[in-house]
Amino acid sequence: MPRLSAGQNSTPPETVDEAQATPTRCGHVALIGAPNAGKSTLLNRLVGHKLAIVTPKPQTTRTRLLGIAIEGPAQIIYVDTPGIFAPRRRLDRAMVAAAWSEAEEADETVLLVDAARGVDRDTHRILDRLAERGRESILALNKIDLVRRDSLLALADTLSRVGLLNPIFMISGRTGDGVGDLQRYLASALPPGPWLFPEDQLSDMPERVIAAEVTREQLFWQLRDELPYGSTVETERWDEKKDDSVRIEQVIFVQRPSQRAIVLGEGGRRVHLFLFVKVRENWVEDRERYAALGLDYDV
Repeated sequence: MPRLSAGQNSTPPETVDEAQATPTRCGHVALIGAPNAGKSTLLNRLVGHKLAIVTPKPQTTRTRLLGIAIEGPAQIIYVDTPGIFAPRRRLDRAMVAAAWSEAEEADETVLLVDAARGVDRDTHRILDRLAERGRESILALNKIDLVRRDSLLALADTLSRVGLLNPIFMISGRTGDGVGDLQRYLASALPPGPWLFPEDQLSDMPERVIAAEVTREQLFWQLRDELPYGSTVETERWDEKKDDSVRIEQVIFVQRPSQRAIVLGEGGRRVHLFLFVKVRENWVEDRERYAALGLDYDV
């Protein structure tokens, strides 16, 4: 996937921090892991802003999302990726392929492991793939607030024997424990070079796409077990008004009429958001939808 060059977005900052006379650093850090390892929660914590949607459901993240953080003279471009698991459908394959593509292109890769869940089948697959490629990764044992210390140390010891995971950090994306240490390490590990984004930019995702993701997050939370996983949200209109409000029109695509009834439900409140629910049978096989998500249809 192409990266933005410094000149595409704005005039690049100087490659030397004037206050500290320290050469700047910049690079991409891919966050990979099994579904529900906590990648999106960690991304939001690292950036200090809610960019990625977070739900208890697996496979919430469908495409890569950039989150940009500044740590001293370093600009860290985090890449939140879909969870890696054994794919069954075309959409699954495209999501997993996108995650591995980002991991292979990144300057550094952080493997998140849910410390409470341990090394499950999906994590085993990830470790096997890393071993095949012979690529070292940083290990972040996440959700340490949910694990006893002796169990955590035993897990860290087991994973340290893999040989490709170094260094190892123990963190909690939810509480922030250990996250600062991880970010400082990454800042020092990135290659010297100019920043690729303005200092105040948090992501490269357009607002209309972020708005669609927020709506999709609410579908997960509001519908819970009734949620049709075969749904997606697209922003069709984004009109900025003179009073600084925004009129947003979105479409929720589902695959069957019965799913449309589930999403519509009852009730509601007055907002400047206009949602339409349409049936688009088998949209998960629609090449245009994959392009909109930034996924490879032919993988």
